[in-house]
Amino acid sequence: MAQVQGQGIDILAGQNCADVLRGVLSGKKMKSVVACLCDGELRDLSYVLLDTIATLEPVYLDSPAGLTVLRHSAAHVMAEAVKELFPTAKVTIGPDIENGFYYDFDFERPFTPDDLERIEARMAQSIAANQKFEREEMSADQARALFASLGETYKSEIIDDLGVDQVSVYRHGNFVDLCRGPHLPSTGFLQAVKLTAVAGAYWRGDSNRPMLQRIYGTAFATPKELKAHLAMLEEAKKRDHRKLGPQLDLFSFHESGGAGMAYWHPKGALIRTILEDFVTKEMVRRGYGIVRTPQILKRDLWEISGHYSNYRENMYFTEIDGSPYGVKPMNCVAHMLIYNTTQHSYRDLPVRLFEFGVVHRHELSGVLHGLLRVRQFTQDDAHIICRPDQLQEEIKGVMAWIQDLMGVFEFAYTMEISTRPEKSIGSDEDWDRATQALMDAMNEMELPYTINEGDGAFYGPKIDVKLRDCLGRMWQCSTIQVDFTLPDRFDLLYVGEDGQRHRPVMVHRAIMGSVERFIGILTEHFAGAFPTWLAPVQARILTVTDRHNDFAKQCQEALQHAGIRVELDLRNEKLGYKVREGQMEKIPYTLVIGDQEVEQKCMNVRALGGNNLGAMSVDSFVEHVLKECEEPFKRGGMRYTFSY
Repeated sequence: MAQVQGQGIDILAGQNCADVLRGVLSGKKMKSVVACLCDGELRDLSYVLLDTIATLEPVYLDSPAGLTVLRHSAAHVMAEAVKELFPTAKVTIGPDIENGFYYDFDFERPFTPDDLERIEARMAQSIAANQKFEREEMSADQARALFASLGETYKSEIIDDLGVDQVSVYRHGNFVDLCRGPHLPSTGFLQAVKLTAVAGAYWRGDSNRPMLQRIYGTAFATPKELKAHLAMLEEAKKRDHRKLGPQLDLFSFHESGGAGMAYWHPKGALIRTILEDFVTKEMVRRGYGIVRTPQILKRDLWEISGHYSNYRENMYFTEIDGSPYGVKPMNCVAHMLIYNTTQHSYRDLPVRLFEFGVVHRHELSGVLHGLLRVRQFTQDDAHIICRPDQLQEEIKGVMAWIQDLMGVFEFAYTMEISTRPEKSIGSDEDWDRATQALMDAMNEMELPYTINEGDGAFYGPKIDVKLRDCLGRMWQCSTIQVDFTLPDRFDLLYVGEDGQRHRPVMVHRAIMGSVERFIGILTEHFAGAFPTWLAPVQARILTVTDRHNDFAKQCQEALQHAGIRVELDLRNEKLGYKVREGQMEKIPYTLVIGDQEVEQKCMNVRALGGNNLGAMSVDSFVEHVLKECEEPFKRGGMRYTFSY
């Protein structure tokens, strides 16, 4: 007899999970159960316990675990539909992902939007048939034979890579797939599914392997949730920085010049300059020294640092005078060379070196994505070299700086500590010390965080700050990394109070992270309507007729002298047309000058969005704009000082 134990339910050997849950849950609740946790492991409802006793918990359709099961099951139903409609397509892998799923197919041509409609219609038939998902265990050899008979060569490769003797497959209808599961009880639970896109993807991410066709989809527990998500996706399309950038004349990309590198136009470059000035002034205020370092360094240095053995697939290399060089993917090595140019006392530490460093990292062409994933980018990168007893306060100081930045833009954010990856350097002791230092700093500041196992940098653990934009999407930007290993490899030293040489510790940190990515995120977050302090053009003066031009020019000169970024539109066009054009260009303020404004020596001020603020003198408008620009910085105890 099953017994409820707190949150869990006792289940005995030989019992079926579904039967046990039916015995303790109401019929209404049971209808929304799609899987279970058996001693914490996600299982099918049909699972029969093999051990003596375990704790069972229901997994509901709308829970995070339930949505994982739902979306992975949707991938199988999609693969079934593709095989029915396109029998020569070979299936590869089909995982669930955040808010959806995908499946990669080897097919002789790209899938079209019409194909997606046909696939969706075939999926609807499978869902309406309410086919059961059935798990079957078999030997690896049996599975190889099964998939060989179906012509599914990719499955045989996956089985070989697993290196196991026993595997599981799942069947529904006429479709069978290699899978560890679990899955929904039946296809009928899929009541809110939509295919969203198709893209190319190399098999196993290897450009030397076949190019596959990847079909993306999304699935939710209810049609209402799906509708809300699709509406969000439509809004995201409107905000896509890849469209807004060229539309607002901020930046462009040119395949003829090389993929993954942005070309900044005057307005976009001005936004960058304002951001970089803001960060630079704050760095100086917070005790950082500004440095500049070369783009390439001898390969020997990258071998010492461990980048060559642990990161070289992401690097570019060249040769000068017969010596191999590496284009820098990070700035840490160069900053350590600067530190080592002089001897340091314990009184000199911490040494904080900051650089807007241009770095290059090799990314596969298939993952390049506007400003968010590029091959050349600029980091607001700094390295703090400090005594071990100073480490805690330095981490807290960086964290406070990050909080100030998030406050300027009113970003909500989460934090996670990423621990040692499989591919790494350094001793266990140093990794433990570094990880504990990050945790202690976060705990002292009473900041919540999660643990992200195995995702640290190869030289040390890190705190990653993930900001949430207005559409609820998460972006990783700021990072704090603690490193005991590279100071040892580059023989960084300081003379302690005891007169002996000691090894410092290094903190790698970035506040914005990649400037390119940060601007891409801001562009989408604000839908191109940047806050007034950051907008490349803060105001545009429009005249009604030519007789107002002289006064308009006087206003422009006065505003420019006061530090306002202002344009003048004297074209002989209808006023309504010029106003709409300014709205389309996301200019924060439109200043209209007609007969009345000339007579009263003022401007009619209209804010972006249509709010008419009425007549203002030049001085009143300057005061209004500066007050608005200063407001975000007050949250971090900073001052607005950026005018161009």
